[in-house]
Amino acid sequence: MIRVELVKLVRRPRTWVSVILLCGLPAAVAVFVAVTHLAPAPGQGPPLLSAVLSSGSLYPAAALAIVLPVFLPVAVAVVAGDSIAGEAGSGMLRYLLARPVGRTRLLAAKLVTVIVYTLATVVLIAVTAYVTGIGLFGSHPVAVTPGGPAAAAATSLSGTAMTPLGIALRTAGAMSFIAVSMLGVAGLALFLSTITDSALGAALGALAALVTSEVLVTLNAAAAVSPYLPTRYWLAWIDFFRGPIVWRNIERGYAVQGVYVLVFLAASWAHFATKDITS
Repeated sequence: MIRVELVKLVRRPRTWVSVILLCGLPAAVAVFVAVTHLAPAPGQGPPLLSAVLSSGSLYPAAALAIVLPVFLPVAVAVVAGDSIAGEAGSGMLRYLLARPVGRTRLLAAKLVTVIVYTLATVVLIAVTAYVTGIGLFGSHPVAVTPGGPAAAAATSLSGTAMTPLGIALRTAGAMSFIAVSMLGVAGLALFLSTITDSALGAALGALAALVTSEVLVTLNAAAAVSPYLPTRYWLAWIDFFRGPIVWRNIERGYAVQGVYVLVFLAASWAHFATKDITS
């Protein structure tokens, strides 16, 4: 069942369109910056941008920052929202369950498909950005603060030296954090997908919840609930690129997203297992 769902995912044109757009946007931004020279010189401007201009090996971090606030959550919500509601909307859900396929097994296959899509997309964005960054910005050693090595592959946001292996490990950590954050989005969209027969409605419902969370995070009146909102720690991945790594918000982000994933998956299973399938 899982293999069937994965094949369906790969054969859908919108899967490849979304991946190409998510990978192409950071590449287009990099080309624009390199061609126009509008970005500030290394050492000036935002710390992350300055570091990227010094070493293209850090461009995967910039690429993830570009797609994270809007584009990546939208793509994940659309895929997860379509998982069950899409089958129901096309009239295929009833026929799928008429075969010897249990509801739990079908839901698990859909979940695995969404997880594979999320992980693969994050990895492809990072790989594409790495190739683009090295090609456009180079990977020359840069000087670091006095008292440290004479040169390093790049400098962290705190000004400390980072080796190529250190950059790779930090990037992998950021990728894993962002992927887990997107699984929280997927869990919410999957739950809504079991409630409605409209794939678009499930995706828009998940996005509406995320927008609401983003708004509440910025309000002082919502400070009491802010630490528990799904988008509160989305940007904590940037702490992987500090020296040393600041783990406090990263750990909280993992914990919050883990709770959301477990709660929404349990709710999805509980509702779908007892749902009256009419389409």
